[in-house]
Amino acid sequence: MNDKPKIIIGLAIFLAVFTFPFWYNHGAASTAPKPELTEKAKAAKKCILEKEQMRTEHMQLLNDWRNTVVRDGQHVYEIDGKEYVASLTNTCLECHSNKAEFCDKCHLYTSAEPYCWTCHTIPKEKK
Repeated sequence: MNDKPKIIIGLAIFLAVFTFPFWYNHGAASTAPKPELTEKAKAAKKCILEKEQMRTEHMQLLNDWRNTVVRDGQHVYEIDGKEYVASLTNTCLECHSNKAEFCDKCHLYTSAEPYCWTCHTIPKEKK
């Protein structure tokens, strides 16, 4: 029974060290970056999918495009009666041409490492 204070102090230190990452970063998250759109993207008012859907599902769309183009040879993507060329460089980057301001901001914020640029060349920034 003489060790009771030592055990309580040890448990308190253990809990403090164990929970440190959780309470240290509590409330420290910054707001998500707003990607910079080109004038063409602003004029279009709608991307291939709705804005919120593109934010959450763009990688799935790009993966689907890659699979249908490379494996099936189908280069046209149709949605709502409208046809798009299934191409990152010729469709997406037509409106979202500034990779550093559009792609990199969000991917750095979320710590995502897209592998688009292992096959595609990094686009030259359009001014």
